[in-house]
Amino acid sequence: MTQKRTLWEEGRKPGRQVVTLAAVVTFGVVALDLLLTDELSLFYDLAFVVVCLAAALSVRPRDFFAVGVLPPLLMLAVVLVLGVVARGAVADEVDGLVQAVVSGLAHHAGALVAGYALVLGVLALRQLAARNSGRIRTLA
Repeated sequence: MTQKRTLWEEGRKPGRQVVTLAAVVTFGVVALDLLLTDELSLFYDLAFVVVCLAAALSVRPRDFFAVGVLPPLLMLAVVLVLGVVARGAVADEVDGLVQAVVSGLAHHAGALVAGYALVLGVLALRQLAARNSGRIRTLA
């Protein structure tokens, strides 16, 4: 009888696929949020955290690094793109690009911190679960 894998051991998707899917879903949420509210709202923040969590749970263990650096890079990409194409969504229309990026990151820092903390926490728990299941050998 084989032992059923836990939630922490389930992720098997390649890192590139997970990062691409996370980016597509995040930008889809951005488009939907802009259609509904003309700016990034709490809806985007909550969806960003969920996307980060889903990425951390679905990636395979050898690609943890790709997902481990995903939240800040994804948030920066969203704010930078919006700073270029729809500056009013993340800052005042009269702000320059750098100011729009800084304002956008500041306004959504809570979602960034929550998403990043969840990703790092989940990846650490998954690493621990893999080590305890005997699939990863320790150096000692």
